[in-house]
Amino acid sequence: MLERTGGCLCGGVRYRVVGSLRPIIYCHCGQCRRTSGHFVAATAADADALEIVADESLAWFVSSEHASRGFCRRCGSSLFWRPENGSRISIMAGTLDNSDGLAPVEHIYVGAKGEYYELKDDLPKRQGRT
Repeated sequence: MLERTGGCLCGGVRYRVVGSLRPIIYCHCGQCRRTSGHFVAATAADADALEIVADESLAWFVSSEHASRGFCRRCGSSLFWRPENGSRISIMAGTLDNSDGLAPVEHIYVGAKGEYYELKDDLPKRQGRT
């Protein structure tokens, strides 16, 4: 079974995820842009496949009535997006130690994207979530 590891910039949060990961989705919603400084590239896994190995600086922020975001309170790295009701957790692709085999498949919330960039690839572009 495939196992991947990842973590934040300072090492205060480390995780391990076992099993397959969803292809990468680019999210352009306002919350993702504010938490990342641009748009988010995220994969996802079953929540019970994710093991937090080091959590000394992991914090959760309830960003809406629907979801929470996990981040490092020491270095500020955005790590996770977790729906309040759901069995999956999104993992920010840039926090993986190895992202081999993962590829983007679509853009979501493109109506909320920043005016300062264009989407010039051939990936599907959706107004909402899939």
